[in-house]
Amino acid sequence: MSDVEYLVFDVETVGDGDLIRRVRYPDRELTAEQAIDEYQTELLEQTGRDVLPPTFTLPIAVAVAKVTADFRLIDLTVLDAPAFRPEQITRRFWQGWEHYGRPKFVTFNGRGYDLPVLELAAFRYGLSLPAWFNVESRSYEQSRNRYNIDCHIDLCDLFSNFGAIRLHGGLNLLADLIEKPGKSGVDGSQVQQMYFDGRVEEINDYCRCDVLDTYFVFLRSRVLIGRLTADEEQDLVQMTHAMLQDQADENPAFRHYLEHWDARAATTSGQSSVRDAAGAWTDR
Repeated sequence: MSDVEYLVFDVETVGDGDLIRRVRYPDRELTAEQAIDEYQTELLEQTGRDVLPPTFTLPIAVAVAKVTADFRLIDLTVLDAPAFRPEQITRRFWQGWEHYGRPKFVTFNGRGYDLPVLELAAFRYGLSLPAWFNVESRSYEQSRNRYNIDCHIDLCDLFSNFGAIRLHGGLNLLADLIEKPGKSGVDGSQVQQMYFDGRVEEINDYCRCDVLDTYFVFLRSRVLIGRLTADEEQDLVQMTHAMLQDQADENPAFRHYLEHWDARAATTSGQSSVRDAAGAWTDR
C-alpha cells in the first residue's frame, strides 16, 4: 500500500434525470430521459455546450491509476466493474483513497469537475470524509485548498497558471503535443447517449484511455518542473507501453489505446524526440 504515492483518475458522468425533473421541471410531466434532453437543449442554446453541471450528474465511470513515488504506473482499474453503480463507485473511490494512505490525487480539471462530482455524491450517499473535508485546519493545510499540491495536483491549474489563461484544447491538446493518442473515437459529449444505449462498459474503457493520457501528461509535467529527466520520462513511457501490451489481449481499452499510440508514433517517427530536443542548445 505504501508504494502508491499518486492516484491519477478521471470521472465520466451521466445526468440524474429524476433530480433534474424534480428541481427544474416540477410542474411538467417528463420522464427522466426527457428531463435530461430538455436541460441539455437549454444549455446548448444558452452556452453553446450541452455539458450538464456537476450538481445534476452521477458518476458512471471512475478510472484510477496507481502510481509510485518514482512515477511508475503499477495498476489501472475502473471501479465497481461490471455493475458500475454510482453509489458503489463513490464509496470505493473514497475507501481506496483511505486504504492507500491518502495518496496525492492527479487530475486534469479535477478541481472544476471530477472532485465536485465525487464530493457531491459522497454527500448524497451519506459518506463521512473528515480527512478530505478538514475545513477546520489552517487554510494552507486543508486538503481542498486550491494551492495544496500535497493533496491534489490539477494539471489544468498547472498549465493555465491557476486560471490566468484559458487552456484551449485541454487534455487532448497536451496529449497531442507529446505524441499520445488523445481523443480517439469517443469524447465526453457522447457519454450520455452511450449510457442510454446501454454501452456502459465502453464508457469505462474511454475513461481508462483518458487516465492514460493524464498519466503521460503528468510525466511530462514532472520533466517540466525538474522532478524527472527527459531520459527517465522516456524509460517510464516504454515501461508503461510494455505493461499495456502484456494486458492488451484481456483489456479492449488498452488494445485500443496502443493501436492509436503506435499509429501516431509511426507518423511522427521522423521528428525529433524529447531526448534529441534536450541537447538542442549544445555547442556544435
